[in-house]
Parts: sequence; structure tokens; C-alpha cells
Amino acid sequence: MSDETRYPVRIEFPVAWGEMDALAHVNNIIYFRYFESARIAYFREVGMTFEPAGPILANTSCDFVVPITYPDTVRVECGVTRIGRSSFTMAYRVFSVTQNTVAARGQAVCVWYDYGAGKSAPLPEDIRGNIAGLEAARS
Repeated sequence: MSDETRYPVRIEFPVAWGEMDALAHVNNIIYFRYFESARIAYFREVGMTFEPAGPILANTSCDFVVPITYPDTVRVECGVTRIGRSSFTMAYRVFSVTQNTVAARGQAVCVWYDYGAGKSAPLPEDIRGNIAGLEAARS
């Protein structure tokens, strides 16, 4: 699978000075914020809402490849790699523009959740189709 296919949603923004920690590199928690920003952009792209049901984060992880420091610009990319009955898996990549390299890779499992019933629910067919369409458009 090509990177274009795996990461159809891409956002870019400058690294903020305040994102660095005492070790003079971007703090590890910031990468999860980067993932969140890309995930929400993806959700908007495929028409996901949060009422009366919507996606919740069930699991997330990050592999740190190289440290990012200020000043830099990051490109955060994401895509869906698996769609199940009521869940889907997302892959992320954080690219350092200054270093011209991948700085981190991540993954998340999202579950379609019925907030009123307090339990998971099947992923709606229109959302499933929108995800498939977005992923296919980038192949």
C-alpha cells in the first residue's frame, strides 16, 4: 500500500515553542495532539458527527522515530487501514519538514458509539462508504 493510499488526509502546521519540554524536543504528549488534529480532520472529511452516535477512541499508540525541535513544521497524515462492524483502525504519520523525514508513526482504534444507549453500534453505511471513497480516491 502506498503512502498516498494510507494517508489521504494531511494537515500541516508550525511547531510551537511551548510544545518542547525540558529535554529541548517536542514532548511526547504533543504527538497525540497531532494525531487528534489529523483524526478530527479525517472525521470531518467523511462526514462523521458526534450525535446521537459517533466515534470514540478505544486505543492509540505512537512509535517515535526522531525528535522534533523548534523551529520546524510538521505534516500530520492519517488514513483508515481497517474497517470492522463497529470499529475502524487509523494510521498516522508525523513528518518533520525541516529534517525531511518521518518523525513518528501511530495507530488508533476508533469505535462507533451510541451515546444514548451507552454502547458500541454498527458503523453507519454512509460513513463506511465515505471512508472507502476517500481511501480509494487517493490510490
